[in-house]
Amino acid sequence: MENADAEYGGGGRATPAAVALETLVDPVVAVTNGTITYANGAARDAFGLDADAHETGAGEWEATAVFASWARLEDEIHETTAGTVRRVTLEIGGDSGDETAADRYDARIHRSTERATITFESATGDVDEPASPAESDYAVKDRAINEAPVGITISDPDLEDNPLVYVNDAYEEMTGYDYDDVIGRNCRFLQGEDSSEAAVAEMAAAIDEDYPVTVEIKNYRKDGTEFWNEVTIAPVRDEAGTVTHYIGFQNDITARKEAELALETRTEELEYLLERIEGLIQDVTDVVAGATDRSGLETDVCERIAAETGYDGAWIGERNPATGTIDVRTSAGECGDTSDVTTASDHPAATALAETEAATGTLGGTTHASFPLSYNGIEYGVLTVRTDRGRAIDDRETVILSALARAVASGVNARETSRVLETDAVVAVELTLTDRSLAPVAVSAAADCRLEYRRSVHRTDNETMSLFTVTGPDATAEALETAAADAGLDCRIVVERESECLIELAGGDDLVGWLSERGVRTEAIESEDGRARLTLEIPRSANVRSIVEALEDRYEGTDIVSFQQRDRDPETRQEFAARLERDLTDRQFAALQRAYLSGYFEWPRPTTGEELAQTMGVSRPTFHEHLRTAEAKLCRALFDEGKLSG
Repeated sequence: MENADAEYGGGGRATPAAVALETLVDPVVAVTNGTITYANGAARDAFGLDADAHETGAGEWEATAVFASWARLEDEIHETTAGTVRRVTLEIGGDSGDETAADRYDARIHRSTERATITFESATGDVDEPASPAESDYAVKDRAINEAPVGITISDPDLEDNPLVYVNDAYEEMTGYDYDDVIGRNCRFLQGEDSSEAAVAEMAAAIDEDYPVTVEIKNYRKDGTEFWNEVTIAPVRDEAGTVTHYIGFQNDITARKEAELALETRTEELEYLLERIEGLIQDVTDVVAGATDRSGLETDVCERIAAETGYDGAWIGERNPATGTIDVRTSAGECGDTSDVTTASDHPAATALAETEAATGTLGGTTHASFPLSYNGIEYGVLTVRTDRGRAIDDRETVILSALARAVASGVNARETSRVLETDAVVAVELTLTDRSLAPVAVSAAADCRLEYRRSVHRTDNETMSLFTVTGPDATAEALETAAADAGLDCRIVVERESECLIELAGGDDLVGWLSERGVRTEAIESEDGRARLTLEIPRSANVRSIVEALEDRYEGTDIVSFQQRDRDPETRQEFAARLERDLTDRQFAALQRAYLSGYFEWPRPTTGEELAQTMGVSRPTFHEHLRTAEAKLCRALFDEGKLSG
């Protein structure tokens, strides 16, 4: 092998390459023209070569004396393309041609134009004789290191720049670098422009001070791709405590690190979102609480949303059944083209109204998110926001904005409901219902009678009792109690007369309360033969269509009889009664109502004060005290210019 001495330290000169090879635990030999011209310490020990060349490894050994089948090895060398590495299995030891006494080695042949370098990775043992305990232990350790699932490296700090002198197979697979690519180089070649300077400095400090360290650093494979590397470096000391080598462990943690970074990003986004949305929700809540009318509420809400970082604009609209479009009631900021928002599914506002849930879409390159304004089944329109820079709205932000929309709808409902007693312009709606979840429908279907609604009363346990006058052949206590029990209702007989009763019904669906929450006054309920006829008053400014549709959805067998717009008198009988009722306590009202409806003021009296007191669960003197106070308030309302208090 020409120039072999110069490369591997011939003539007593120890080159860095030779010194590096001397530190390897794997045997390495250089072969030229059938002569071993270099053998590192591991090779000399393993193959029993002359130890006189222990300082440089240079010498001359006949290959035929070392390799059991030199002819085959020559063939393997010649079959190896110059400049490449080829893996083979070789027989070492024994007489030339005697393969039965040889040890088998897995090896790599690296061939240049003039010589071949052979690195022996592991011995498979003599095929005839078992290996000694020491040899077996060495083989197990060697195999364990080579086959370890993490990258393992060994560097020599006594050499210039602390180069790598060993890497295992996992390291090669992880980094994409071959063994021969990295031996003799400092491990920093894995670093790149995005590698953490702090992590690099931490490793350097640990090596300078001879203490172990573990860092996470972004490294680069041979093909340039990035990966996150968990690197642990620890010093290896000899018996005297001197550091002779550094061992490194590399673990590819790319998947975990990317998951951690993604979680950190999402957490930061969530914290930003919550901080930003918290102020928005508080301000909108204040707007809802402080608004005096619906129009002002909607305008203030849109302006507040448009002023929030992250949104370009906001608008509130409601569907127009006559034109099939969504009419914009108010807007603020940049909202895009809202001149012709149809109720077709090509706009998120239309989708939100149709499906009664949040909907998003991209229009003109920007994201639009729409949220239905619905409260207790009544539709009050749709809120649409436009994001800045076309950013998407994720599930968390959708939940928050949906809650905000519900708060707005609740505020609109409160403003609309408050107008019921204030407005004179109403729509009188008559309709029929056959849904037996309603108490009067169920009772009239089971008994031959007619029920006429009088009033609803809330008990102290929050249960609602409705008073009905019942007439007809089955207007008896026994028949009515049986009919109510069959329908799962609670029926209490207040007064029983011939072919007429005053009863309290509890259970079933609270129709009157449901309507009251939506700003609707129940004028009358008359039920007979399982069919109830309702007369309602709805403020003309309310969404009458939506309320009627909600009734149709809630109760089966609902038919509309008539709509009629009308103006109320300055004070109707019902308003007078409502005004009086507000001034009476529950007990006073109940005593006065029972006395009147039971005929207590007639002569002869069909019932006594003692009987009425029992229906209220109070003593007779207490009943009369409530009744006298109620009578006094009623007289003042009639004769003292409508003043009730006092």
